[in-house]
Amino acid sequence: MKILVFVCALGAFLHAAVEYTPVESIDLNGTAKDMVYVDDQLVIATDMGHIEVFNMPAKEKVAEVSIPDVKDFMGDIMPARVMSTDKIGEKYLLLSDSGKGGYANLFIHENGKTTKVIGPEDHKPLIKARFIDKDHVLLGYLSNEVALFDLKNKTEKYRVQLSESKFSDFALNEDKSLAVFSCESGVLSVVDVQSGKVVKTLEGQNVDNVYKVDFKKNMVSGAGQDQRGSLYDVTTGKGSYIKGNFLIYATGLSPSASKVAFAMDEKNNISIYDTFSKSKLAVLKGQKSTLNVIIFKNENELFSASDDNTVMIWKLK
Repeated sequence: MKILVFVCALGAFLHAAVEYTPVESIDLNGTAKDMVYVDDQLVIATDMGHIEVFNMPAKEKVAEVSIPDVKDFMGDIMPARVMSTDKIGEKYLLLSDSGKGGYANLFIHENGKTTKVIGPEDHKPLIKARFIDKDHVLLGYLSNEVALFDLKNKTEKYRVQLSESKFSDFALNEDKSLAVFSCESGVLSVVDVQSGKVVKTLEGQNVDNVYKVDFKKNMVSGAGQDQRGSLYDVTTGKGSYIKGNFLIYATGLSPSASKVAFAMDEKNNISIYDTFSKSKLAVLKGQKSTLNVIIFKNENELFSASDDNTVMIWKLK
């Protein structure tokens, strides 16, 4: 009996999650609100009216794009909060608040010039935007509408209401043919990007707001207010979840989708799981504030941003 207990204890020890601390960090001139990793560049949106672009792994800042200040509801001048950013080629996207009626500004920066393509006069309460190609941007509305915006004509090819619930997040798959949208209901909508048609509804694993989603290799992960980290196979529509002990604000899938990261506890630790066995592989400790973005660079390197001025860099091996 003692031998059996010893063997079980040894097995649990050998399979215990490994703890890691950040290997490096990047200091920003503002609080990080969004972040993408494209073409070996980390592009970070801040609440101080600009994006910062770093070449990786050198961590060399190669660009900083600023947009005009705005007036708040009291009439005070303040930096615009950049809510969303992206990069395609040498073109950068900045989606910000306009300070007017909850409507957004959308700027495109290219060849040293920053151009506003959407302003408050367009009455668009936008929350997130991503490039589909150099001429089109996918838009996520607060009202949980999806739209495909033509940058040349400054018109929407379509605008589709996904549900009556408030929008939370969206993520594109690798070839940008599909996007998964999350909302406060916990139901996820998989959308054909070119048509706006909902091709799959994913539900049953979250019963409340899904703050963040990711989409890799036909798998979707969701970070839930209900303390559930959800996982769905988009092909079958079947899902499961991993239970946390606090609101889960962020998630990210590795490029192969064999690993998933969730912000699982009130200490802002990041838990890494095997997506198939659901076993916990690692815990990343050292984040100081509420997480908002987790990005896998590859299977064993990650970036994370939270509501402060530091981006953390992690290595699992």
